[in-house]
Amino acid sequence: MPAQRVVAANRLRFLTEEQPDPSTVRPPILASWQRSHDMRVAADRIEMQFETDPQLDTRLSRSARPILRNLSEQLHGQSVSVILTDQTGLVLSRLTGDGELERHLDRVMLAPGFSYAERFVGTNGIGTALEVGGPTHVFGHEHYAENLEELACAGVPIHHPVTGRLVGAVDLTCWRKDAGSLLLTLAETTADQIRQALLADSSASQMELFKEYLRTCSRRSGIVFAMNHDVVMLNDHARATLPAADQSMLLAQATEEMDRLRRATTIRVELPSGVAARMHSRPVGRADEPAGLVAHVELESSVSHRDRAKDPPAWVPLPGVVGAGPRWLHACEAVERAFRSGEWLVVEGEPGVGKVAVLRAVQLRRQPVGRFEVVDARDAASDEGWLTSVRRTLLGLAQSVVITHVDSLPAPLLRGLSSALQEARPGRTDPLWVAVTLGAGHDSDTLEELLWQFPSSVELPPLRLHLEDLPTLVRSFLSRVGQAGQLTCSPEAIRLLMRMSWPGNVEQLHGMLREVVKHRRTGEVRPEDLPPEVHTVSRRVLSPIEALERDAIVRCLADADGNKVRAARELGMSRATIYRKIHDYGIVPPTSSGAVSH
Repeated sequence: MPAQRVVAANRLRFLTEEQPDPSTVRPPILASWQRSHDMRVAADRIEMQFETDPQLDTRLSRSARPILRNLSEQLHGQSVSVILTDQTGLVLSRLTGDGELERHLDRVMLAPGFSYAERFVGTNGIGTALEVGGPTHVFGHEHYAENLEELACAGVPIHHPVTGRLVGAVDLTCWRKDAGSLLLTLAETTADQIRQALLADSSASQMELFKEYLRTCSRRSGIVFAMNHDVVMLNDHARATLPAADQSMLLAQATEEMDRLRRATTIRVELPSGVAARMHSRPVGRADEPAGLVAHVELESSVSHRDRAKDPPAWVPLPGVVGAGPRWLHACEAVERAFRSGEWLVVEGEPGVGKVAVLRAVQLRRQPVGRFEVVDARDAASDEGWLTSVRRTLLGLAQSVVITHVDSLPAPLLRGLSSALQEARPGRTDPLWVAVTLGAGHDSDTLEELLWQFPSSVELPPLRLHLEDLPTLVRSFLSRVGQAGQLTCSPEAIRLLMRMSWPGNVEQLHGMLREVVKHRRTGEVRPEDLPPEVHTVSRRVLSPIEALERDAIVRCLADADGNKVRAARELGMSRATIYRKIHDYGIVPPTSSGAVSH
């Protein structure tokens, strides 16, 4: 049997959960198949979404462009495509010398704006090279997705020559029948040429940053530093004045600012020593991709760091807010610091993370008898007098006003709200504290005028980034929605909940448990009490018909105690079909010590 037919037969055995012959499949390919299976990658089709507004013009793509163009010209007329990706597998550019191959690559979405990471398409020259961190070639049926079996590809990761960081990959793809032994060698040579071009570009940008740092030091007598992703420069005054912890805090804050900094900006930073500082930062180099930033820092207190207590008092969690994970506590503490200082604040985060709950808890602790008003900007769509009502609220009796979802406002209302906020400060006799909430990934350009009135921002982490708090949240919610103490959650159910990505965050968890207690009021919540979506780890949004089919499979698997053959018989499916559906929908079958699952 020809080698490719042997590989194809072993791939089919692997996909039907039979043991492939390891002597006929290369170990790196077999390992990649296993990773693809574990990530629930579809094997019979390619499914991915186009990256909205992808950043294709990067320092890597600019450095690589002349090298890739020269290689493409050398390969003109041959069925070879020269492809460049970033470190995530997102395709930045593609140069193809053959029309038929070009059309095929479009059909399998190997094109700019799509990602060929293993988690999307399984084993392939790009994603697998990035995953293993070294040169990789994948031929024909070695690909996990059957749509790629007519192709051969050779991918090589590209590491930055100065920092060693992974920055992307170069890949050569051709028809399987045309693949030669030199394909990988040519890809390695191309990657080396790109590394040399990056070195030259890095030297120029770092010299530009260094010159701007020296100019700033000559004009400023205080704390000055400059940085990019590879280099940090601190002047002597910064090293002599600031303790190591304060230096780290400033650099961490600057790192967060760096990728989104497009013009000079000032932010207020609370340092670990207790001193407040104003950091004035500006980008260096190109506006769309700066070479770094230069900052000078002014300390707001004249008290020496050495005169302060070395260990500030421990922060006490907010009343009524559940969570003790480091990310969550750090964000809550930052919100409270802003309230205590009187600085108006922007609170960002995905829907359902608990932005208003944290703001309400801060006000309850710091100003328990103060009046707290919440205004929803989404009401403006159906209320012509919304802005007038906001003005009255800002000039009224409330000491704290929270305006939610301001990123939903159209530009005219944003300008009106900005004016109302400016008028509120001098129009009141007592202090007013205002916070606004934004969703993740908002358009900062549209909100620029409004956000200038809010010196600092805090981003609350999504639930998937502080999953260590989930068991505590479940206990808290069950005590609220059920009869306190009479309903608990089993460890098996908690493990299933911990596997979810929770796009709706804490609000989604709360809503799910409200549904659970409708049919489980006392005792222990078991896996079978949880809704079908908890038993899957699918990466895509299902259509209504697919969701119904998934739910039916989950129920039949539960009734069959995880036995796939019995579940398939009950559903009228073949064994192969139910295996494919389980993989497609990311279903996690229930297991039982006394049951056979195949």
